[in-house]
Amino acid sequence: MPRFSTSVSALRSSAIRELMSLASRPDIISFAGGMPGNELFPVEEVEELFRHLDPKAKRAAFQYGPTPGLPSLLESLGGFLERKGLPVKKNRLMITTGSQQALNILAKAFVDPGDRVLTEYPCFIGAIAAFRSCGAEIVSIPVDEEGIDIGLLEAESIRTDPAKFLYVTPYFHNPAGMLYSTDRKRQLIATLQGKDIPLIEDDAYGDLWFSEEHLDRLKPIKAIDPEGIDVCYTGSFSKILGPGLRLGWLLAPEPIFEKCELIKQSADACSPSFTQVIADAFIRSGKIEPYIASVRQEYQRRATCMSEALRRHLPGYVHWNEPKGGFYIWLTLPEGTDASTILKRAIEGGAVFVIGSTFDPQGTRNNAMRLSYCNNSPEEINRGVPIIADAIRSICG
Repeated sequence: MPRFSTSVSALRSSAIRELMSLASRPDIISFAGGMPGNELFPVEEVEELFRHLDPKAKRAAFQYGPTPGLPSLLESLGGFLERKGLPVKKNRLMITTGSQQALNILAKAFVDPGDRVLTEYPCFIGAIAAFRSCGAEIVSIPVDEEGIDIGLLEAESIRTDPAKFLYVTPYFHNPAGMLYSTDRKRQLIATLQGKDIPLIEDDAYGDLWFSEEHLDRLKPIKAIDPEGIDVCYTGSFSKILGPGLRLGWLLAPEPIFEKCELIKQSADACSPSFTQVIADAFIRSGKIEPYIASVRQEYQRRATCMSEALRRHLPGYVHWNEPKGGFYIWLTLPEGTDASTILKRAIEGGAVFVIGSTFDPQGTRNNAMRLSYCNNSPEEINRGVPIIADAIRSICG
């Protein structure tokens, strides 16, 4: 009988991964995965860029690279982040194998079994898995339409045994879809200053905004660069270029970076050089900003379509916020509702989504669901939303 570790025994399969087998069925409309639309990838542009690289760069793409990342990509990505106001030169930048690896590295850097870490509720399932794999006790603090509950965060921050860190996703939250207000970010900063609780700021979706009126709310806390808080900023090429590249990044203060570099060395030595070369060429070509602008427009079109469909079909007791960017809409059902029963009915009708307990570190709160619109045509959205609305009514009345 294999004797597995305590940490692996604490892991559970992601409901999202399990739903992917359903999503491949031609008769199922999937609102489950947070995957960019395949038809939106810049395949021809990338082919052209790689074809015109010099032979030295192409050979480098097949070779091992430095653990922190290829110097050329660190330079071009650093410039991309500086244009967003991030203090790159005051910190160290590391290329990671997706932003999921950045979360795993940070968890290993900070967490011993039994340590408390703070997250939002609901919380990105990848973060829950990363923190639980290190034996963390996850304390989740609810969010509203403006961000994390500051009163509950304040109560946690003044404990004599402070949590190892706070993890937040302020920009088009996964799964809640909301965007932190500027005031809520200021309150969060004031609460953490001088408390020896590092902040992990996950910004996978911040470039996918729908209206310029929200740009002031999109300034990262890392760009504010508050005194008295160690801010570790993570991001990804997955939503702004392609998840198949498996490239993310971590921008962290020097002492934290040093530990993270050692952890990455032990994990994979280096992230894929091939895709780093592609990402670097894409940034240097000047194509990345226009490409992001084009997919942003398409995701806004799909979000608008889903919002209109939800307004037409959902019963009034279902609450949700109009998306301002990103990939997701979070539906809150009446207290006591079990979204699993609604999911079963929806699957019978031909549509799937992700139930709320997937995003609860305790796995118990289940009167909510996440719908993604990023990988669906307007036609699929208009066919799928009524199926889900009918499933909700069949259970909730």
